[in-house]
Amino acid sequence: MADELPQLIEEVVAAEQAENDSASTIEDLIASQDVEEIALLLESLPLDQRLKVWVNVPNRKKLDVLVQMRADPREILIAETDESNWTRIFEDIDAEDLLELADSLPRELLENALSVMDKQQRQYFQNANQYEDEQIGHWMCQDVLVLPSNAKVRDGMRIARREIAVHTDTIFLINRNGQFSEAVKIINLLSSPEHIPLSDIAEETIPTIVVTADCSSSATNVLKSGFAALPVVDEQGKLMGKVDVTTAGDLLQEYYEYQLMASAGMDEDEDLFAPVKKSAKNRALWLGINLLTAFLASWFIGLFEATLQEVVALAVLMPVVASMGGIAGSQTLTLIIRGLALDQVNSANCRALLIKELSVGALNGIVWAIVIGIVAYLWFDSSLIGLVIAVAILMNILSAALAGVIIPVILDKAKLDPALSGSVILTTVTDIVGFVAFLGLGTIFLL
Repeated sequence: MADELPQLIEEVVAAEQAENDSASTIEDLIASQDVEEIALLLESLPLDQRLKVWVNVPNRKKLDVLVQMRADPREILIAETDESNWTRIFEDIDAEDLLELADSLPRELLENALSVMDKQQRQYFQNANQYEDEQIGHWMCQDVLVLPSNAKVRDGMRIARREIAVHTDTIFLINRNGQFSEAVKIINLLSSPEHIPLSDIAEETIPTIVVTADCSSSATNVLKSGFAALPVVDEQGKLMGKVDVTTAGDLLQEYYEYQLMASAGMDEDEDLFAPVKKSAKNRALWLGINLLTAFLASWFIGLFEATLQEVVALAVLMPVVASMGGIAGSQTLTLIIRGLALDQVNSANCRALLIKELSVGALNGIVWAIVIGIVAYLWFDSSLIGLVIAVAILMNILSAALAGVIIPVILDKAKLDPALSGSVILTTVTDIVGFVAFLGLGTIFLL
């Protein structure tokens, strides 16, 4: 798909610019594409071209295409879709689709979608909306195979023959209070006598997920479990639904995309071709925060104005100190944020991790301090300048390693997303430490 998308974009843009019977050409181009490719194509086009392609998407595919798209570009298409088309678009909508679209739909369209759903799907939708978007209960599948804990193999064979949801490889057993007790793999039914209890062939252990747990950790547990789906239970152990590997993969992909965009202060749903004013507004706050941190670093530099006037070489070399500390800190920060996301970093191993990162920083710091010190000595013909920048580089890389571990851990404990603000704080710390160390040492040894 990745190799075909650029070519598809070029062909669609060329067809639209040709104007001669462009609608039929575009229709032919997208006819053979699956919904994921059409969604990526639409997100890759400027707004006017996107709307022309959207008109040519068959109504039977439009719902699935909207589900695959990010929120911002999807909302534009929803707003531009003729009201008369929605009845056909919503024809086969289920609770899972509507949960994905709900935040993008106007109230009247949401009610329209609910009106065409059957009673069970409406109930699924209402149950899921009891939980926040960040809780796994909002995204769990409620269509599960369930039998009482005293059921027999013949009962399992009977319900396994009916139409079942994807990734259904187990039957969940519950007690008379509806609490989850065991799980039986469907494949084990085939080799078992019909009269024996299902509990005799149940799995020894299967992890459960609490319905209020966060999505990322729940998704990670599913992918590590070895099962196609894990049961979701409430605080009393009552079976509520399941989370399958496809849902888990989608949730983790969205989580990591959120982290990537959040590290730059951006929304993961932002449209590639969003209106200029909207994009500028979304990014303005983050630029303002960075401006404040830049002024803070500049204020510290201003404290050494006399030193810079006397030793111009320090001003020339300042970016080297800041850059080395920044990249060293970013490497550590990225490693720790990933570890926090995977629940690999906690109070039990944080001290050992800090020692390891400081050791890495010390080794790299010594090596590059020597290299940069020699370059500075040869450049400015001054051994003192070489010594000053070498010591400053070592101090900054060590502080970067320290900050790269401590900052995300503190933010995580404070229930703040390290991916959102960690890089800004880290950059401020490494800039200030680097400049103060470099200019302070310069003041001591060179003046």
